[in-house]
Amino acid sequence: MRLTAEQQAVMVHDEGHARVAAVAGAGKTTTLVARVLQVLEQGVSSTRILVLMFNRSAREDFQARLGDLAPPGQALPDVRTFHSLGHRLTQSLTRWGVLAPRRLLTADWQLERLLRQATQQALEAVPDGAETALDADKLEALAHFCGLVKAEMAEPAELYARLDFGEDTGHFVAAFEHAEALLADQALMTYSDLLYRPLQALEADAALRARVQGFLDHVIIDEYQDINPTQQRLLAVLAGREAAVMAVGDANQCIYEWRGAHPDTMLEDFTATFGAARDYPLSTTFRHGHALALAANHAIDANRRRPDQLCLAAPGNPDTRLSVGQGAQGLLDALATWRRQDRRLDEACLLVRSWALSVPLQLALLREGIPFRLPREDRFVFRLPLVEALTGYLSLALDPGLLRDPGHLLTLLSQPTPFVPRERLAALAHRLAETQQWPERQDPLIAGLKPHPRRTLKRRWALLRELPGLAGWSPARLLQHVIESVDAEKVLKRAAARRDKGEEDVRLLDVLVEQAGQTQRLGDFIELLRRPVENRDDGVLITTVHGAKGREWPLVVLGGVNEEDFPHYTRDNPLTPSRLEEERRLFYVAITRARERLVMLHDGGDHRPSRFLGETAWEDGQRVAERLAEGDETPVRVTRPALVRRYLEAQGRALAVEAAVSPAAVTEPLVDYRVGRRLSHAVFGEGEIRVVEGDPDNPVIEVRFDQAGRRRLIARRAPIELLDGERA
Repeated sequence: MRLTAEQQAVMVHDEGHARVAAVAGAGKTTTLVARVLQVLEQGVSSTRILVLMFNRSAREDFQARLGDLAPPGQALPDVRTFHSLGHRLTQSLTRWGVLAPRRLLTADWQLERLLRQATQQALEAVPDGAETALDADKLEALAHFCGLVKAEMAEPAELYARLDFGEDTGHFVAAFEHAEALLADQALMTYSDLLYRPLQALEADAALRARVQGFLDHVIIDEYQDINPTQQRLLAVLAGREAAVMAVGDANQCIYEWRGAHPDTMLEDFTATFGAARDYPLSTTFRHGHALALAANHAIDANRRRPDQLCLAAPGNPDTRLSVGQGAQGLLDALATWRRQDRRLDEACLLVRSWALSVPLQLALLREGIPFRLPREDRFVFRLPLVEALTGYLSLALDPGLLRDPGHLLTLLSQPTPFVPRERLAALAHRLAETQQWPERQDPLIAGLKPHPRRTLKRRWALLRELPGLAGWSPARLLQHVIESVDAEKVLKRAAARRDKGEEDVRLLDVLVEQAGQTQRLGDFIELLRRPVENRDDGVLITTVHGAKGREWPLVVLGGVNEEDFPHYTRDNPLTPSRLEEERRLFYVAITRARERLVMLHDGGDHRPSRFLGETAWEDGQRVAERLAEGDETPVRVTRPALVRRYLEAQGRALAVEAAVSPAAVTEPLVDYRVGRRLSHAVFGEGEIRVVEGDPDNPVIEVRFDQAGRRRLIARRAPIELLDGERA
């Protein structure tokens, strides 16, 4: 193995705990393999080394590379995921009589059945929300809540009060307790229990802790920034005071806070848990070139909870090209350029922050006949239940005969949910298809319904009867009429068990109306939504940023980079400083998936480009990369000279850098009203104070956004020395 000086330092770490801060593409696996082989060469028994990987594929890859490079006959250490470690520990504690034997629930339907039963029991005491409590989305959210309780070792009531699970979820705490009782009574356990139950037992019994400690000299954990409090506390128990712990990760890539991870786990929490540690940087990326490295450094720089570390492109990396485009045409142009260079579509990935943002891009690819694939079949646009239902409403305008199809009526009565059991909806759909008349008030089919669901269904039937007379309307007008008539936005927000799920469903409505506005004929729009499509291995991969973690592609197109979409926030769910930092880390992960080309797309029109586009200063990075490649030492003007100089110094490259005003960063001049002078340079963000360099007369300025979005001047400072070349 050819290792950099930073990698070699990690490999030969002598004693005590260590934190390794590795940027995206830093060759972590290579470094950790070298570290394990070094420890083995020092005479440490393989049985006293534990290596933990984040998931099964990472574990298998690490085992294969370790086996390839180890000397013949060398015994190799245990390489596990946290779940496999918990499974082994659970077996041991069960064999010792500490834990009662339980069977693992391995199928989703098994857990869903148990949570359904727990929900029914909980509703006896907390009946609010009974209409939606057994919906698939609510049960999925309840499963998430139960898993999060165990991931954080939290009190259920405290966790529920702290997090926003949306309307009609007041039964969650009681349902958790009932689910725990059912698991115990039926001798069952979930995957979360593989760590939760052993940790509970170990933390409650000092003698038991002593029994499992003392068997390890070295513990090495990859992707440490993504572990949750339960995993960290279990590691602390197993390591005890004897084992040296090496945590490898990147706080800038912590994007799983919604399931218990936190950037401080890699920062302050590590030393608070294990004690003093030696810090090692892995700053060199082997994935992409200077332009993207500079863009990534700019993109993450505004975060406060992060390591003070630059990402540096290695010599010989691809000359990564960056660009910004608009909407679906920007995607099509990027793919056309890629194919003209004799490159394959399966080398490209389209990333989105949420699946709703992929809908217009999927439709554009369908229109052009460009093959694509998705990791989940149910994410194809026409297979989304809401899209299927809305397509069905539109179809009635062209085909009144569908009013006599009970299956079609059931789909339309069911979406968006009227908060009525499906069995009753099916019976009502059959009656309506047969009689074409709304039942009398005393009819058993509707007599037992609550007033609001009954009125909802009656209005929906009136809409269905009205639609055949609206065939002449434009697709966008007709779709907007359907959405408003079924009160879709309000219903979707209420039905969603988590605020972000409801917001994504509402965003999907906006996307569909926008797409309908691009089609003249109703039949063409319906045909587009129903066009058959299948996963094509030779097509563009479409996935979310969360699904792309740990992966890379030659071409990455990042779609939906609009303000309010990425970063995501709404009027009812504004950004907090903490959420903004999490969104920024997600953006950082997204752009660092690219190797040769990164294309960032915003939608234009009523959608403002995301603040993140300006924060990357991508054009500056491109210019600097071009000068370095050409050997041109002509001074280059950039918006953040101190940051660029720091990068160049770390690379040992000589290039003069001067301050310039970035059109992307300044929308209009800010005025210092006390002295009446305009500032030549400003960078600003919502809900935070930014300190930036200005012109010689106004070197530093602080600006804050208030809740109404108005700029307020906080302070103007006299010329001062910048402490670290970047922040005052």
